[in-house]
Amino acid sequence: MMKKKQDIRALTKEQLRNFFTENNDKAFRGNQVYEWLWHKASHSFDDMTNLSKETRTMLQDNFVINHIEVDQMQRSNDGTIKNAIKLHDNMIVESVLIPTDTRTTACVSSQVGCSLDCNFCATARLKRMRNLNPDEIYDQVVAIDKQSRLYHKHKLSNIVFMGMGEPLLNYKNVLASIEKITSDEGLGMSPKRITLSTVGIPKMIKKLADDEVKFNLAVSLHSGIDEVRSKMMPINEKSNLAELLESLQYWYAKTNQKITFEYVIWKGINDTQIDANALVDYCKKVPSKVNLIEYNAIDDGEFQQASVAATDMYVRTLEANRIVVNVRRSRGKDIDAACGQLANKS
Repeated sequence: MMKKKQDIRALTKEQLRNFFTENNDKAFRGNQVYEWLWHKASHSFDDMTNLSKETRTMLQDNFVINHIEVDQMQRSNDGTIKNAIKLHDNMIVESVLIPTDTRTTACVSSQVGCSLDCNFCATARLKRMRNLNPDEIYDQVVAIDKQSRLYHKHKLSNIVFMGMGEPLLNYKNVLASIEKITSDEGLGMSPKRITLSTVGIPKMIKKLADDEVKFNLAVSLHSGIDEVRSKMMPINEKSNLAELLESLQYWYAKTNQKITFEYVIWKGINDTQIDANALVDYCKKVPSKVNLIEYNAIDDGEFQQASVAATDMYVRTLEANRIVVNVRRSRGKDIDAACGQLANKS
């Protein structure tokens, strides 16, 4: 029976060096292969032209490179690109390139599907099949960087973990991918250009703080009132706003980094002055800023974008209380690539 080949990108550099010494070759070959796999993001042993043909054959006999493929690509009228990403086991996730005049942002997925049941999110309607490996997350970034250079003439500038899945429920792999993305041996991106977005899992937010991460934290809040938030986000019944706040205060004490609250205003759900005041009260308890995000409908009509007047009221209320607020207009809506719309329709 043929032995199953190991995914080579699951190995550390040290393990690669050991593989070569065990096979009567020089340890530095491991460094060369590691550079091809990560810094050069190669998906084929044949690319590794500074290795002899025999060495490349030996690698092929022992390992595979489980890389992703962009299975389908859609381009929006506003320049947004949505990718259907095929994984090595033929499962599909989606990733998005979001352009503005000054930068391009990669929105990447961390899980196939999602185990959280946020009622307003299309991804939540897919059951969670599995976590993505660090290399599968890394490959999404590499693919979007290539698209950024091709279609927007400059390299990728930012990354947000806001695609499919809850990043903190794939903690180890997400952090390993960020380590590779920020390493000089990988893509060399600054952690300050990376934002991890979570529904807010207090235990894992504290772990992030304890692990002294350098990237930014964003939390999907959507209400400062427990009863309202629980209706939209069942996780709030397990970890309410007070528990979440305690973990965010812990984060700030450890990292000295402000939190970004992502907040969608829905018609008839959280569009009153009482809701805006509750958000202000919450923001005052931890250094933070607010991104008001335009809602993107997901077919069923239960959730509808609030009026412009409601958004204006929120902005006035936050600004009057000296809380930084940005209104984020959605991009890629015409190809279902906007926030909350990633659902593998393809």
